[in-house]
Amino acid sequence: MLSILGSPRRLCDGQSRRELLRAGAIGLFGGMTLSNLLAAEAASAARVSRSAGPGVPLRAGRAKSVLLLYLMGGPPHQDMWDMKPDAPSEYRGEFKPIRTSASGVEICELLPKMARWMHRSAIVRSAHHEGGDHNTLPNFTGFNGPSSSGNIVSPGNADPPSMGSVVDYLGMGAPQVPAYFHLPCYLGWGQAIHRPGPGGGFLGSRYDPVYTECDPKVPEPARGGYPQVVRGMPRLPALAPEITADRLGRRQSLRGQVDTGLRAVEKQNALAGTDRQYQRAFDLLTTPEARQAFDLTQVPNSERDRYGRSLFGEGTLIGRRLVEAGARFVTVAWDLFWERIQIDFDGWDTHTNNFELMRKFHLPYLDLAYGALMEDLDARGLLDETLVVVMGEMGRTPKVNARAGRDHWTPCYSVLYSGAGIRGGTIHGSSDKQAAYPDSDPVTPGDLCATIYHCLGVDPNIAVPDPQGRPIPIAHGGQPIRSIIT
Repeated sequence: MLSILGSPRRLCDGQSRRELLRAGAIGLFGGMTLSNLLAAEAASAARVSRSAGPGVPLRAGRAKSVLLLYLMGGPPHQDMWDMKPDAPSEYRGEFKPIRTSASGVEICELLPKMARWMHRSAIVRSAHHEGGDHNTLPNFTGFNGPSSSGNIVSPGNADPPSMGSVVDYLGMGAPQVPAYFHLPCYLGWGQAIHRPGPGGGFLGSRYDPVYTECDPKVPEPARGGYPQVVRGMPRLPALAPEITADRLGRRQSLRGQVDTGLRAVEKQNALAGTDRQYQRAFDLLTTPEARQAFDLTQVPNSERDRYGRSLFGEGTLIGRRLVEAGARFVTVAWDLFWERIQIDFDGWDTHTNNFELMRKFHLPYLDLAYGALMEDLDARGLLDETLVVVMGEMGRTPKVNARAGRDHWTPCYSVLYSGAGIRGGTIHGSSDKQAAYPDSDPVTPGDLCATIYHCLGVDPNIAVPDPQGRPIPIAHGGQPIRSIIT
């Protein structure tokens, strides 16, 4: 048997890199190529999807792509999209509602650009989940519960896959770019944790998004948690510095020779995942579409200024460019960076100074990025085929605390949908007089995700196999919110 020496370091399932290389060598004597294997995986995914759930799983969806703007920490719904101007002052807060482009729909006065697009948007005001505070799993996956890891700061191997991972699994991507990106870094990086939700879950790491990297910074040194605009730019993940495109190409050629006939052992997730990650890294480095999407040096300064010149704004601009290049699901997260680099102390987790943060930083910069995104998608003819979603993992308490902040609150929060497949100028559900609990038409994370799947043309009732081969519905029983979709 031919054996190739390699590093003895083991992967998370106990398989060593040396064994991976040996497996590649075994492939010299087999009959299955890498391309055949990937085709078989895709066919298997199609068979699974079509064997579970009613109806045809893939139809002509209104949306070709999804751009998810994710506000980590819990945006205050009653200070943004579900204002209660007649509530007592300790509940209603400091901001006033304004009219929007949709008759009868009002949102916060600090979101004037967003207000101009309410005729193309829908607000869900009755979302809730039971997964616990700061649990990021439900809204990414539709699963209304905790991670299989047992905590909210790390994913578990039995977690359900994210929407973007399912899109990738179903083979909905374009050939020139990966289907699924997550910007500007993996969720939780700034807190030195890895939050559950955005990844491939039990489908395996090969269906994780392309996690970009970044170097967040502020205009001046951090001062005791004083809020500042976080600057920076997402970038493609770094490969080893000595690997040039030409050298990687030669490695790819050699790898193709070694792997020509692959491999009974590739049924193991670690091997298939490693191979797919390698291929994706090669594609990112050697194809122009993704590289160009991240190259903002060619973008006029005036265009970048419109997005806000923040890390979130630059990420949103790159997200739009990735959608133009063919990406199918792009998440741009406004994350927290305090533990790692001592900036952006609160993010959207506004236990203190909620109104100062919202007034000076969060709402103006969200408004800039969202407004510019919608304008550009519309001008480029992409708004009719791109679904834009704005959400966090929960809401904030109805009553303002003694520190002028709002605390964690999962019983009621709001989500904004705009663009492709959405019935503009609509509101689904309502909260009570204090925005504390759903008063009508409550919505679960499964319903939120089912609505996104529906807009993409994916039947939310189809299933994917868990590690035991059991069919798990991708929306976990959720159904599309019919009142807000066309």
